Amino acid sequence: MTSNDAGLSIPDWPTSFHTFKIPSLTGGIRYEWSHRAIAGSIICLTVSIAIWTWIADRRRWMKWLGVAALSTILAQAVLGGLTVLLLQPPWVSSAHAAVGQTFFCIAVCIAMFTGRRWVEEEPRVEYDLRRPSLLMLSGLSIFMLYVQLILGAMFRHHGMSWWPHVLNAALVSVILAWTSIRALSQYSKLVAIRRPATTMLSLLIAQLCLGFTAFITRVAWGGEAVQPELPMVVSTVAHVAVGALLLATSIVLFIQVKRNVPAAARESVVEGARKPVAA
Repeated sequence: MTSNDAGLSIPDWPTSFHTFKIPSLTGGIRYEWSHRAIAGSIICLTVSIAIWTWIADRRRWMKWLGVAALSTILAQAVLGGLTVLLLQPPWVSSAHAAVGQTFFCIAVCIAMFTGRRWVEEEPRVEYDLRRPSLLMLSGLSIFMLYVQLILGAMFRHHGMSWWPHVLNAALVSVILAWTSIRALSQYSKLVAIRRPATTMLSLLIAQLCLGFTAFITRVAWGGEAVQPELPMVVSTVAHVAVGALLLATSIVLFIQVKRNVPAAARESVVEGARKPVAA
């Protein structure tokens, strides 16, 4: 919708042209209305998930994770409405993008925590003595990706120039490459670590290629285009989608690292190793 500049094709919210009927799906209206229809479907599904986790799941933290998913998607809907009512101020549109990806990450976590592998398998704990720890690198990756998400959203919604997003991309690439390579080199035998680390490194390479393509098509070639052309739309949509997958993968890696290879205080481990073994 944003890539097609269709954000204000329907000028009111929550109605569409002051009615709840389906409008004529022409021009940008088909993107805007389809976006709202899909959002409504996601809200209904999230309500079902929240109710299911609260009733059926015995883990108290999972119940609250379902509530967090519902709260996030409702906040996302309100922010989406405000972008229309306030005529797309960059800060609201950027918050709408950030909260949307946050909800996606929560949904991915719910899927992981309710999976058979997570419920049935016992974690293989190996303490990480290196500094910085893999847990710290994984957390830093998430933080840097959120910063990159906000910078990209501000650029897409005309709140700032493109160069902060591009410059930060170099730093993000270094952090994510460092994290994934550390994970693969040190814990390649742990499937729970190897899979998200491999996925993150692969998505990073794809994201850099898509980012370059999006920059060429939208900034270098299409800066003065009256209407977005197909290469501009495809490259930017793919760039945003892979960015969401990259953020979700980094969160999965962080959770698996915390579960399987938590950072340990070097002193406590050394003291434990020095204790004599009972005969």
